[in-house]
Amino acid sequence: MSIKVITPGLSTSVQDLGRPGYYHLGIPLSGGMDRYALRVSNLLVGNDEGAAVLEAAFMGPELLFNKDAIVAVTGAGMLPKVDGEAKSTWASFVIKAGQTLSFDFLTSGARAYIAVSGGIDVPIILGSRSTYTLGALGGFEGRGLAAQDELPINECDISKHTEKSIDESLRNLPQKPGELRFIPGIYWHRITEKSQATFINDTWKVAPEADRIGYRFKGGEALDFVDREQAFGAGSDPSNIVDSCYPYGSIQVPSGSEPIVLHRDAVSGGGYFMVGVVISADMDLIGQLQPNKPSTFVPVTMEEALIARRERKEKLSKVRDFLS
Repeated sequence: MSIKVITPGLSTSVQDLGRPGYYHLGIPLSGGMDRYALRVSNLLVGNDEGAAVLEAAFMGPELLFNKDAIVAVTGAGMLPKVDGEAKSTWASFVIKAGQTLSFDFLTSGARAYIAVSGGIDVPIILGSRSTYTLGALGGFEGRGLAAQDELPINECDISKHTEKSIDESLRNLPQKPGELRFIPGIYWHRITEKSQATFINDTWKVAPEADRIGYRFKGGEALDFVDREQAFGAGSDPSNIVDSCYPYGSIQVPSGSEPIVLHRDAVSGGGYFMVGVVISADMDLIGQLQPNKPSTFVPVTMEEALIARRERKEKLSKVRDFLS
C-alpha cells in the first residue's frame, strides 16, 4: 500500500517518537514536536504509539490513497476532508482506495498529526523513522514531502476496526496565552534581579523564526547582565559563555534580547548562556504555538515539574483506557 502526495502542504514530514541516544554525537532526537498528539493519533487507528505518522505544519497536504485505510488527525485545528467531505479531528475515520485526503485552513495550533493504519513504512535509521532535515537523515529520503512522492504504508487488517474518538477533556488544545513553565538554570544568576522579574512578568510573542530547531520569542524587555570579567574564549558579548551542552527546552537569550527555546531538531551545544529549561510537560505546547502568539514564562520547582510530567502520563493513560 502507498499514498501519493498530490501537494505537500507548507512543511510536512514523517515523524515518530524520535531517536534518543545520539545527542552527545550531535544528532538530535527529532520526532514529533507534539508527542502527545502523535501518540493519540496512532492509538485512534490501532497503531503502536510510536508508529511513524505525518507532521504537517500550518498547512495540510493533499494525499491520494490507493487502498482502504483508517486515518486519524490530531493536534492543530486543521479540519480533514475526504473527497471534500469534512471529518472530525481527534477521531478516526475510513478512507477508501481512490479517495483524497485534504485539509481546511488552520484555525488553532500549528501542527497536525496524520496517522494511517499500519504506519508509514520508511527505513529505520538509528532506531527511528523520524525526519531530521538539517542532517538529511531519516524520514522520506531525509527531507520533507514533495509533490508526486509515493509514501509506503505497512499492511494492516482494518476489517474489524470501528471508528473512534476521544473526549474533549483528553485533547491537548493550545492555551490563550501560552504559559511555558521553566526551571531556572545554572546561568540564571548571570542576569540582574530586575531582569529576572521582567523576564517572568513580560508577555512575549512567538517570532516568525519558529521551527523544529527552536522557537524565538520577541517583545519583552531586554535583559541586563551582572557585570563580570568574561571567561577566556567567551567573547565580549555578556550573553556568551565558554561552550556548554544544551538540553532540549533550554532557553537561550543571545545578547539578552530575544529568548530562543531549543526543540526537537536542536543542536547539542554552543556558546550562549541559558536562563533555564522549559519542563518536558510543556514542550508539546511550544510546537503548537503560532507566530505572534502571546506567551509567558512561569518559573517552577523541580518538584512541580515532576508533578506536571506525572499528570501528563496519567492523561495519556486515560486515553489508552478510553480507547481500549
